[in-house]
Amino acid sequence: MNTNEACAVKSGDEPQQQQQPLPVIKTRFPVARIKKIMQADDDIGKVAQATPLVVAKALELFMISLVRESCGQARMRSAKRVSPAHLKQAVLSKEEFDFLVDTVSKYPDPVAATAENGEGTGSGRGRKRKNAQ
Repeated sequence: MNTNEACAVKSGDEPQQQQQPLPVIKTRFPVARIKKIMQADDDIGKVAQATPLVVAKALELFMISLVRESCGQARMRSAKRVSPAHLKQAVLSKEEFDFLVDTVSKYPDPVAATAENGEGTGSGRGRKRKNAQ
C-alpha cells in the first residue's frame, strides 16, 4: 500500500474510493521507562502524568515515519529486506531527519565499502576464499 493512498484526503469533487485502514500498531513504548529517563536529568523536576504518554506517542509516530521511508528506499532498490543502508538513505533523503545526519555519517555506505575493497561479487555471506599462492 502506498503511503499517499493511505493518507489521501477525500474531497467532494473526487469520486469515493475504498480506502484501506492503516494497520493497527500493537507495540507501545514503555511509559515508565520514558519517565525514568526524563527524570534522570537533574534539570527536570516533577513530570506530569500525561507527559511520558505524549513523548511515547511522538516516538511511535517518529518511528513509523522513519521505517516507512526506509521501506520506500528498500522498494526503490528492489530489496526484500530493509538494511542499514536503506535507513541511512532514508535519513539523507528526507529533510525532517536532518538531525540524524551526523549519527548516520559515522557508518560507511555499503556500496562505497565494497568498491573500496574490490569485492563486488558475491553476497558477502559465508566463508572467505583463500587466495591461491
